[in-house]
Amino acid sequence: MANASPCRWTTDMTVTIHPTAIVDEGAEIGDGSRVWHWTHICAGAKIGMGCSFGQNVFVGNDVIIGNNVKVQNNVSVYDAVRLADDVFCGPSVVFTNVYNPRSAIARKSEYRKTVVGRGASLGANCTIVCGNSIGENAFIGAGAVVNTNVPPHALMLGVPARRKGWMCSCGTQLKGTGNVTCECGKQYEISAEECRPR
Repeated sequence: MANASPCRWTTDMTVTIHPTAIVDEGAEIGDGSRVWHWTHICAGAKIGMGCSFGQNVFVGNDVIIGNNVKVQNNVSVYDAVRLADDVFCGPSVVFTNVYNPRSAIARKSEYRKTVVGRGASLGANCTIVCGNSIGENAFIGAGAVVNTNVPPHALMLGVPARRKGWMCSCGTQLKGTGNVTCECGKQYEISAEECRPR
């Protein structure tokens, strides 16, 4: 898919691309996706259906993004990042892919994979240190710095991020332990270490 026309929105099948965006030849983007102002999607990127990429987003070559993923303004999704279906990346979320970067030392062979599970939400301006996984439906608070694996449904806040509770897949914080029912009606079994749908 080539970059868009300089004078109008371009729709390639059902993918909509703003004229200021650059989508390199070879990038795979699913139907119903939208690419907004000044975004650059590299040739090797694989993107599912119904995704949205806000203003000034960068998507690297070795990136796989599922369906219905929302990437807000000013996010760079670097090589070795994997975003499952229904992931939300808030404005200015930061991903890394090298643990100990130095300008004078090439470490492209040392990229560490970051995996974000289905339905997870990453709050505005949070940082995800490479080599960690974020579980399904986890919720990373705005400005948090994640430097460890995050279990499914965990609410992570602070610098460094620490678990402060559990979240329903609907985005509501769950209260209590044992058998817990969210206000949306979904049920969970919650212990000190995990939150499992019932």
